[in-house]
Amino acid sequence: MAQHKGCLIGCGVALVLGIAAVGALVFGVGKVVDAAGKTMLEPGVYRSVNVGDPQDAVRAKMPSGDSFIKNALKAGGPAEPEGSVCSWYMSAEDSEGETVYRFCFKDGKLAEKVEYRMK
Repeated sequence: MAQHKGCLIGCGVALVLGIAAVGALVFGVGKVVDAAGKTMLEPGVYRSVNVGDPQDAVRAKMPSGDSFIKNALKAGGPAEPEGSVCSWYMSAEDSEGETVYRFCFKDGKLAEKVEYRMK
């Protein structure tokens, strides 16, 4: 009888751990999808803004860009203009996810926009 109790306890622990692992996986996938959504930008939006446009007007056309993958998007890009604040986005039309759009703002205006391939 004691052997059966031990088996039941072991099976219960395995079941709880399995459910926790599935929950963590779903949560992790959700975070990645959420991050991607915050950094995806349509090429038409990139083309529609010009250097010198007001920062507020440019940012109103874009998702937040706040994501843990920002550092990966910076890789391979040109140096940031001194004194500027930049945002990085992935092209929504690039199926391989290698095209990066970078927008840098300074003094309330779009100071630079750059398109490059992520390394």
